[in-house]
Amino acid sequence: MSIHLFLCNLSNEKSDILNNIFNDREYMFLVKDILDNEKFETLKNNKHHGLTRYDHSLRVSYYSYKITKFLKLNYNETARAGLLHDFFDNDDLQTREQKLSAFYHPKKALENSEILYKLSDREKNIIISHMFPLIPQKVPKYLESWLVSLVDKIVATYEFGYAYGPILSHKLVETYMISLIILKSL
Repeated sequence: MSIHLFLCNLSNEKSDILNNIFNDREYMFLVKDILDNEKFETLKNNKHHGLTRYDHSLRVSYYSYKITKFLKLNYNETARAGLLHDFFDNDDLQTREQKLSAFYHPKKALENSEILYKLSDREKNIIISHMFPLIPQKVPKYLESWLVSLVDKIVATYEFGYAYGPILSHKLVETYMISLIILKSL
């Protein structure tokens, strides 16, 4: 699948995306137990990139699954770990941790996942390393880990743009102009 098709799929209406995901029988067979989990369903109530953490995790998991399947990698573990990569409730983190959740949430997501599921080393690595390079100590060890980390960033960028597009575009121009002024003064 080309990056153009990937991004076009992301830009469809939310219901179309969810229909595509929920109608994919093989994918649903792999992750249904996670999606049916009561604790996982609480992610529908957590704002994330302007949408919900549930929808974000579903997109990351599904697109990572499709790519790893195409590449003949371990799409089973990728689909499951991709779904669990942000498996934490805002209440799981202390106040200080909430402000810096980008640094703390992979560990919490892994802890929550291990309570409910037996994870392989690959699945654990996908979850704990998905914030690389922001957390440089957690380097992805598997190709699938690198892929989920990349897809997570692409999906998050789309979601931010979708949710905050008009605000962001104004701020980006403003930031760009300030950067040019600073560079000129050097």
